[in-house]
Amino acid sequence: MTLVPLIHATMPIPLHAVAAILALVIGAAQLWLVKGTARHRRLGYVWVGLMAFVAISGFFIYETRVLGPFSPIHLLSVLVLVTLWRGIRLIRGGKIKAHRQAMILLFWLALVLTGLFTFAPGRIMNQVVTGV
Repeated sequence: MTLVPLIHATMPIPLHAVAAILALVIGAAQLWLVKGTARHRRLGYVWVGLMAFVAISGFFIYETRVLGPFSPIHLLSVLVLVTLWRGIRLIRGGKIKAHRQAMILLFWLALVLTGLFTFAPGRIMNQVVTGV
């Protein structure tokens, strides 16, 4: 394992990866900690900020191109931003169950599942883990 490929990656990839890893850790904590507390709310704001950063920074990553400079990941970034906005609106509207579903969906699909794809051969995170 070596961080060299990530350190030498073009910006914003290193920042994007660090923010995604932090969001993964905080998101996992959010899933297991008591809901509705001040701590949950504070961590939620941090998590939403990290997720927004990951989504926005994703617009500036062009490693995989499908249609011009864009790829399906760019559509995911739009979906993440819309779902974050929706999740915040839902909790402010007192719709706790819908808020929970939106945020859990983001965690598992936008962070965990998408994160697993970053370990595919030829990708930077694969190089970080395998050292190749």
